[in-house]
Amino acid sequence: MKTLVFFIVVCYSISAFAQVDNGISQEERNKQIARNFYEDLWFNDRTENYSKYMANEYVAHDIGERKNSKEPAIEQKITVDRFWDGGTMSGKIDYQIAEGDLVATRWLWSYESNTLMGKLFEGKNLPIINVFRFNDEGKIVELWNHRHDIDTNQTLRFTIKGFLIGLLIALIPTLMAFRYKRKLKKAQSNN
Repeated sequence: MKTLVFFIVVCYSISAFAQVDNGISQEERNKQIARNFYEDLWFNDRTENYSKYMANEYVAHDIGERKNSKEPAIEQKITVDRFWDGGTMSGKIDYQIAEGDLVATRWLWSYESNTLMGKLFEGKNLPIINVFRFNDEGKIVELWNHRHDIDTNQTLRFTIKGFLIGLLIALIPTLMAFRYKRKLKKAQSNN
């Protein structure tokens, strides 16, 4: 009997630990906060609400310079504002998965650029998977960003860049050949 009572107390304690104040689990609370983050910042132009979601400082796991870097919360507002200034955005959350303090969200970002460069190099619809880690106050303290850039025209930018570098590399020996050809003709005409 004591074992049964102990087991019930332990089970109750574990389930109570996973609950937050209003009766929903930590995972459900964090999923809702993540949905609101997208709704405010990415699907509607309410970027002033960034501080509702971001801790004062968070760790960004992205590509390039933003790989494992600490950033102030305002960086999220700056990033999103840059897109809103250059076009219009919307999106749709496909699904979310939560475990403990982590929430993974797969969403489809839609962007219509107002600039010529944006129209050339940005895709209209881009699937993205973000993983957020939340602190106990429900603020994002870590962000992993996984975009499916292959679906955008970003690859065109890298193709053009590679073509220009290859052209430059091919141009150097060509120019040297013309230079040596002139020297050879000049040497032959002197003889």
